[in-house]
Amino acid sequence: MLKRIKRILIANRGEIAVRAIRAIRELDGESVAVYSEADKNSIHKELADISICIGSSPSSKSYLNIPAILSAIDLTHSDAVYPGYGFLAENPNFASICERSNIKFIGPSSKTLNLTGDKAAARRAAQEAGVPIIPGSPPVEDIKDALEIAQNIGYPVLIKAAAGGGGRGMRVANNEQELVRLLPIAQREAETAFGDKTVYIEKFIENPKHIEIQILADEYGNVVYISDRECSIQRRHQKLLEEAHSPFITEEVRRKMGEAAVKFAKHVGFTGAGTVEFIVDKDMNFYFIEMNGRIQVEHPVSEMITGIDLVAWQIRIADGQKLNIKQQDIRWNGHAIEFRINAEDPESFTPSPGTITKLYIPGGFGVRVDTHIYQGYTIPPFYDSLIAKLIVWGQTREEAIERGKRALKEFIIEGVKTTIPFHLKILEHPEFLKGSYTTSLVDREFLKK
Repeated sequence: MLKRIKRILIANRGEIAVRAIRAIRELDGESVAVYSEADKNSIHKELADISICIGSSPSSKSYLNIPAILSAIDLTHSDAVYPGYGFLAENPNFASICERSNIKFIGPSSKTLNLTGDKAAARRAAQEAGVPIIPGSPPVEDIKDALEIAQNIGYPVLIKAAAGGGGRGMRVANNEQELVRLLPIAQREAETAFGDKTVYIEKFIENPKHIEIQILADEYGNVVYISDRECSIQRRHQKLLEEAHSPFITEEVRRKMGEAAVKFAKHVGFTGAGTVEFIVDKDMNFYFIEMNGRIQVEHPVSEMITGIDLVAWQIRIADGQKLNIKQQDIRWNGHAIEFRINAEDPESFTPSPGTITKLYIPGGFGVRVDTHIYQGYTIPPFYDSLIAKLIVWGQTREEAIERGKRALKEFIIEGVKTTIPFHLKILEHPEFLKGSYTTSLVDREFLKK
């Protein structure tokens, strides 16, 4: 139960808002839903104890509108704000305003968010903490500087936005000519997406695995790693399917990655639920990429194999409660897979907003669905295309795959296109079945040329 916090405003929408409302209610707290005009018929508005409209449909006028959200906090007398993922979840300015206004931001401090949100600074922090990093550079000054850096590192190189994420402001250059052409493109994209054109360069690891470590950290210096997650099924650097555990790494590598994640979290003074992301090469060498100072879309697979409610612990930690989970107490049971069900064309991945005319949600043993959709719901075109997460569990990876096939075939959504057919194809692919797939699989074999 909550001790200090009583009423929490959820500065988000969709399935993560529903997820937060459930956790808050189970902790005997009160929830406040905010919604845009486009979300006036969204289910999170109906499930919360209180709801309030914060603006028009574009996210810049609503879910990213800090003054509107602060006004909603004030009007509803909320003690805390839960940011979820996306929108303001990793915005250090918003976190700082909350701190100065005596509003509990359910996440790390603004100082920590400033550090982890700057990829170049996070790389330096990882190096200071003794966590392996990919050979790379400080922020690039100009094209001459970039060419010298790339020559020292060796091609291919990856241009990355220092303030970015989600694959934006990211380009691979295989030689000098490509670097000259792609650097200004990456800078423009970074400035458009994040308001900061700063980029840096690092060695490009070809065909890596993308594996992340979920951690929990309280305000008293206690940090544990919960599980690893395999996130290599991606299109254009954006995740589509995740599983726990990774079928690739050994128990020894898993332990070393977990310990490295804990070291980094302690070094930057992290509190809450966060994820330290790594890429892993074919020889199982792992390298720090970044830390996400928020809950991840794929957090349910860690919950399914550990029985630990990560969202509830986020809130408890913000409430000042001590983490009573010891590393040696964490037990991993079975295997879990999450399928991101997006309202997208399953071949081109172009968005497919519209009205859901028919809906059947699968169930049964080992099946969980996190969603905000219902029959008759109209998916607005203004936000991310994620409409549901199907999570399946099995005693073994093979059992989880078979359960995933069954549940995907039961999942009926009509009126819009979804990525369900794509997931069924992935589950039949030889590389996926062997667990040998890398981040290149989808772009190489599934995207229309």
